[in-house]
Amino acid sequence: MLPSDDQTDRQKVTFKLPASLKADLKIRAAELRIDIQDAVTDAMDQWKDASPTAVPQVDTAGAPPFATWLTEASKSQFKAECSERGIPYVQGLAQAVTLWLTEHPSPRYRPPERTTRRLVVCNQKGGVGKTAVTAGLGGAFAEDAELARLAGGAFPGNTGLARLAALLPDQGSETPTTTPIEADEAYEAPQLRVLLVDYDPQGHLTKQLGVKQLLASGPSLAKFMARQTTGDIHDLVVPVTDERFGGRLDLLPSCQDAFLLDVMISTARNRQATLEQALEPLEAHYDVIIIDCPPSLGMAMDAAIYYGRERDGEREGESGIVIVVQAEDSSADAYTMLVEQIDDGMIDWRITTTYLGLVVNLYDARDGHVVTSSLSEWYALEEPRVIGVIPRRKEQREAARARRPLLAYDPSCAQSRVMRQIVKEISS
Repeated sequence: MLPSDDQTDRQKVTFKLPASLKADLKIRAAELRIDIQDAVTDAMDQWKDASPTAVPQVDTAGAPPFATWLTEASKSQFKAECSERGIPYVQGLAQAVTLWLTEHPSPRYRPPERTTRRLVVCNQKGGVGKTAVTAGLGGAFAEDAELARLAGGAFPGNTGLARLAALLPDQGSETPTTTPIEADEAYEAPQLRVLLVDYDPQGHLTKQLGVKQLLASGPSLAKFMARQTTGDIHDLVVPVTDERFGGRLDLLPSCQDAFLLDVMISTARNRQATLEQALEPLEAHYDVIIIDCPPSLGMAMDAAIYYGRERDGEREGESGIVIVVQAEDSSADAYTMLVEQIDDGMIDWRITTTYLGLVVNLYDARDGHVVTSSLSEWYALEEPRVIGVIPRRKEQREAARARRPLLAYDPSCAQSRVMRQIVKEISS
C-alpha cells in the first residue's frame, strides 16, 4: 500500500512478520478502516511504552518478509528500542503487532455476557447440614479478602481434609490436636456479590441468619414461581449486615407457602423452569446465587436441578450441584435417589448439569469404623469428588444460636476455613 499524499515523508521499510500475524493485521486494519502503516506505527508506539515484562515472546520461526511505510523517526526509535531490549527486529515487530491486535479487537467480536454462577446445595435427606453449608459458602464467596487472610484463610488442598477432620476434636473433648495444620497461603477470597436463596419452607437458613420468614399472605418466591403475584422480586431480598461481607451478601427469605410449591407449579407449562423464571430478574445484581434446597425429590427439586444446569456459553463447572452428605449409610441411600433424579432430569430435559462435588459434613473419626469407612467410600466414588470434609465442631451450632453467619461468628475456626477451601476447590 502506497503512502498518502500527506505522508510522503514515510519510507518503505522491510522487516519480517509471521504470516498469521500479517493476515490478522491486514483483516483488523480493514475492519477498523485504517491504513496498515498507521496500524504498524501505532503498534510500535504502544509496544515502546509497554513494560517488557508485560509483553510475551512470540514464535517468529520462518517469518516471511513484511514491508510497510514508516517515518525515519519511527523506524529509528523502533530499532533503538529493540536493541535496548536485546531482541531481534522480527521479535519486536511481532510483539508490537500482537499487542496492537489485543488492544484493538474486531468490531465483530462481542464478549460473552457475564453469567451468574448458580450453586444448588441439596440432598433429599434432612439433617445433613445443607443450610450450614449454604450459609458458609455464601459467606466465603462474599468475605473481604484481607479479613479472610487475617483469619487464616483456607486449609491447603482437599487431599488432607479427611486427616484434618480426624485431628480436630469436638467441643468438650480434651483430646488435643496432635499435628499443626498450616493455612493455605495461596488462598484469596473472591469478594463476590452473593445471594442466598432459602428454598426450604422450613426456613432454617432464614432463621439462622436472624431474618423473619416472609408472610404467607404476601409475595414470596413460591408465588413468583407460580405467577401468583406481580411486582419486583428484588423487594423481598434482605441484606446480611456484617462488615466482614462489605454489603455483598444478601438473602431471599423463605415462606411457609413453599410447602405447597409442588401443587402451585404443577400446572405450569415448563414447571422445571419456574425457579429460573422467578430468579432471572435478580441475576444481574449478583455474581453467585446459592440455593438451599428442601429435603425433597418433588417438582421443586426438579426446578432447582434445571436452574443449576450448564447454560449456553457458560464454562463447565461454573454452575452445578453441591451434594451435602454425612459419613453414614443413610446418606449413601439418599444420595443414590438424588442422583437418579438428577440424571433422569438431564435426559428428559436434554441438559447438562455438573456435579460440583460432595461435602461430607459433621465428620468425627472418633465415631468409629462405620464413619471412617463411610468417608473412604465417599472418596472412592471419585466422581463426584469430595470437595470438603467439615469437622463436627461447636462453632456452627453457636453461630446458628447467635443468628449470625459462621464466618462472621468465628472466622478462624476449622469449619470456616474448610468453607473457604471448598470455595477454592470449585473456583479453580
